[in-house]
Amino acid sequence: MTVRTITTSTLKTLKNSVIGNPAAKLALAQDTALIHLLVNCLTSYADTQGSHDDIRIETAHVIASISYGSEVALVSLIRANALHAFLFALSNMKPHDPVQLKSALARGLRVLSTAVAEVVGPSQLGLRTWNPDLRSEAKVALSYLFEFDCLNIFLPLLADPSSQTNIAIAQLISTTVRSEAHRNAVTEWLPPTERSKEIKGRRGWEKKEMVNSSSPARQGGWVVRLLVNFLQKKDIKLQEAALSALSSLAMENTVVATTLTRAWPDAVDTPLNIVLNLTKSRSTDVQLTASLCAAHVLRANASHHPGSIDYSAALNVIHVVNRVLSSSSESPQNKIKTCYTLYHLVKDDKELCREVYERGTLEKVVLLAKHITPLERTSEWEEDEPESTLALREATLTVIAAISLFDNNIRREVADDLQLVPTIQVSLSHKNIGIRHAACTCLRALSRAVSIIRTNIVDSKIGMELFAIFKKEDEDPRVTYAALNTICNLVNDFSPLRPKLLDQGLLPRLMQLLASDDINMRVGALWAMRNTLRTSDPSTRQTVMAHLCWSQLVMLCNDSNPGIQEQAMSILRNLAEDEEGVDYVFESIDTETLANCIISGLESSNEDVTHHTACFLANIANGSREEQDFIFAHPHIIHAMHDCMTDAKSDTRCPLISCILSLVQSNIRRKHELTEAGITSTLRHMCDWTAGVSVSMSPGGRHQRIHMDEDKEAVKLARSVLDLLEHSSIGDLL
Repeated sequence: MTVRTITTSTLKTLKNSVIGNPAAKLALAQDTALIHLLVNCLTSYADTQGSHDDIRIETAHVIASISYGSEVALVSLIRANALHAFLFALSNMKPHDPVQLKSALARGLRVLSTAVAEVVGPSQLGLRTWNPDLRSEAKVALSYLFEFDCLNIFLPLLADPSSQTNIAIAQLISTTVRSEAHRNAVTEWLPPTERSKEIKGRRGWEKKEMVNSSSPARQGGWVVRLLVNFLQKKDIKLQEAALSALSSLAMENTVVATTLTRAWPDAVDTPLNIVLNLTKSRSTDVQLTASLCAAHVLRANASHHPGSIDYSAALNVIHVVNRVLSSSSESPQNKIKTCYTLYHLVKDDKELCREVYERGTLEKVVLLAKHITPLERTSEWEEDEPESTLALREATLTVIAAISLFDNNIRREVADDLQLVPTIQVSLSHKNIGIRHAACTCLRALSRAVSIIRTNIVDSKIGMELFAIFKKEDEDPRVTYAALNTICNLVNDFSPLRPKLLDQGLLPRLMQLLASDDINMRVGALWAMRNTLRTSDPSTRQTVMAHLCWSQLVMLCNDSNPGIQEQAMSILRNLAEDEEGVDYVFESIDTETLANCIISGLESSNEDVTHHTACFLANIANGSREEQDFIFAHPHIIHAMHDCMTDAKSDTRCPLISCILSLVQSNIRRKHELTEAGITSTLRHMCDWTAGVSVSMSPGGRHQRIHMDEDKEAVKLARSVLDLLEHSSIGDLL
């Protein structure tokens, strides 16, 4: 449709032509002149009244209609500065302008901003794939939306008398806030009048956190306060929008979560209790949005106070989840939302995963996944499946993976009793990226159980099917990474698949991924090598190192990224698991280089790096006398061990003391070197600990606090070392 003269009639015709018509949207998106004409209509009549308002209203509707469903259209709107046009039009609204115009502009801004945010990600409902150039431009546009001057335009509309405008802005917040920076920008924003109150209410010497607790800043911000007020209105749409906005703001945000869990001045109930009451609303949409909001609040609050999850509140969410999943009348879209609500509630929390398992929620999700997944692979099946079914399968597999991550009983229930493996297997080869990714993630969780690897995974051949996906160089990187995480489990010493994977090209593929620009992919590739080397035979060690190369391993041991350094030190540790392995390391790396790697590991601020370095040292101490002497030949190692003993946690301190014990058992004549390094003194203080803390004096006169609350094993080892040192004969010391 060619339009060169903008009238209300032509705009309505244009709007009707593109609704539900992808071809018409594409044609319109490719008409650059028309796109610019539409965008200009939002601003060119900003200083006029009358019939032009109708044109601007219809223009906003048309732009909103083409924002979704076409990458070409979205690119055209971004390049035409449509976001700026909406914001400019809203900033020039006059008190006498019609409510319908303001609502249309707010809604148009919301729809366009949501489309932009969905491209930037992370997606709120499953994986999405976008053109890299579009994503790059969308990032710039979204950053512009959250600039302070832009927030000053649309956030005040939360206080607008029109509920339609309130709803549009609350929805905008809920769909566009997807990062910590944007979350903070919204929650910290204040209108000009309240900014001045905050400044005047704080004396010059007071810190920001000392502001009166009843101030908006102490209640999570002006925006949070208004959104909570909306929850108490009788407008269901407004409640739903406010809940969704609070959910996005509370996600991984302890400030907002804490604000919502405590009583406000002059309030009858806490905001969280208001949210929980809305999980019992007559509206399913409100129930689900309230459940998601409660899940984010509970998890963010618990992250700030470990072990403090409110299980009674969590049960409210689980009740809603169970009801929706059990209902045959609920829409696929509602079940998708329900699965992701459950995912956000239980993700990375062992106790909550156990809770939903015991309450039958896991079984409901698994049965749903099986119900919507035919086990026979046909091209017609993949082509004819509705998008909602694809999204629901992805959602079910994603949440099953999260629930199964920690507990072997849960994993066995999924694999053996509920027999989900065939469903995962058929999903691995699906053309939909999100389904393949979710299937890989699910298999990763199940492969953490030794019995499942040895039976279900081997017998069904699903492990080798996943390996084929892992080897595909043109696979989506997110799917490859999920498959890589599973491979890390399949190459462990207890897996029958390790030799087969090595024979069929595991190491060349890992080396390809190690050369990736993606740091997570590099860490994962090293992790797979680390597990391949665990309790390995000499032939496997040599094969791995023929691909990795010793010079590269040395570089990785000194890498600035702690994740890389951790895996590299763990590879060294696994290479040196026995005397033959220790010999192999010393034959392959010169002693000065090896000493530098060890010192770098012990001096790392990352506890995992120091732990693996300490374990590597303990392995060296079990080697030959010459290899033990290597430690004493490098005083910096001894001093780094001492410093690490005083600062590290028990799981690092124990292998260090075990190393010292092995050294002393082998050569008591090294006693004076341990004393000079301050190690003997530190060991005595460990044995004398009281009230959970021991104070050690370093050789330089510096006091160091050793926390001993859970260090009984370290104390036991320390006493063994001291007994050897103190009861050695004079002849031994000559």
